[in-house]
Amino acid sequence: MSKLPQQIVNQAQFLPEGGVLSPKTFLHLGSRAAIDQAFSRLCKMGKLIRVARGSYVLPILSRFGSRAPSPEKVVMSLAEQNGETVVPHGASAANVLGLTQQVPIREVYLTSGKTRELKIGQSTVLIKHAPRWLLALGQRPAGAAVRALAWMGPLHADASLVSLRRSLPIAEWKILASARATLPSWMAKAIGKEAISG
Repeated sequence: MSKLPQQIVNQAQFLPEGGVLSPKTFLHLGSRAAIDQAFSRLCKMGKLIRVARGSYVLPILSRFGSRAPSPEKVVMSLAEQNGETVVPHGASAANVLGLTQQVPIREVYLTSGKTRELKIGQSTVLIKHAPRWLLALGQRPAGAAVRALAWMGPLHADASLVSLRRSLPIAEWKILASARATLPSWMAKAIGKEAISG
């Protein structure tokens, strides 16, 4: 392997699983065309995986061969690199919080950034732009509860909130209740109703 591709691989090996490489970070080593060619060659050799335009990851080597890194780790690495808020979709949150038995077939994340698709090994991951209120409470359980409620919809809000009140830690329930003003009216009303019932 020539010098430039080797330097790219060497740097990639210091990244955690799912760490994203961008050709732009290597421009000090050569022209844009040379860097792009090196990345393209590394993909053909199976040394890198292209997940989106200008974003590459290192495959994970195990005794069973090579595999793509965990989609969640790639998504979180991209979010960090781009300074975005990224959280699991409401369908995943509803499943994790026990509000539905449905397991989402496709991995979907919500972001403060732009909507795009990533191809990570055999998986296609959708990262979808979301309104600020859906992302406001972040990764914490109260944030997952907001996204789960949004996915469940107004018809199932009351029953979902009875269940959430039992399953969320008290501190998270209080955070959810105090965030009502930033949420859609139907959700704020349902949370308020459940908050005073207890």
